[in-house]
Amino acid sequence: MKITEIAFSCYPSTDIARSCAFYEGVLGLTKTMDHATDGGHWVEFDIGTGTLGLGKMEGWDPSPMGCTVGLEVDDFDKAVAEIKAANVPITMGPLETPVCHMLMISDPDGSPLILHKRKPGHS
Repeated sequence: MKITEIAFSCYPSTDIARSCAFYEGVLGLTKTMDHATDGGHWVEFDIGTGTLGLGKMEGWDPSPMGCTVGLEVDDFDKAVAEIKAANVPITMGPLETPVCHMLMISDPDGSPLILHKRKPGHS
């Protein structure tokens, strides 16, 4: 077996409409797929070559200790200001490392997200 890329990252949601309002309204993502099924709901946001998915399904519950997706932003200071203005919970940062700037926030279900900006010369 050879893994060639990360196809998608996903978070469980307890309320798809509320989650979409956050991901579209606060983070500015564009929904690329929205599919309701019997007993479930799946939404996708394509970002660059990857996909961020949200799902509401029996037995899949959000956790603040779950996987974290790092979203690269074009203007870190502006992103921090927008998050603060929207009263989004900040769980870490903003902080600077030798290679980047990061801010950890929580989505409406408490799932962690990192807003990230690489410093020049780091890919």
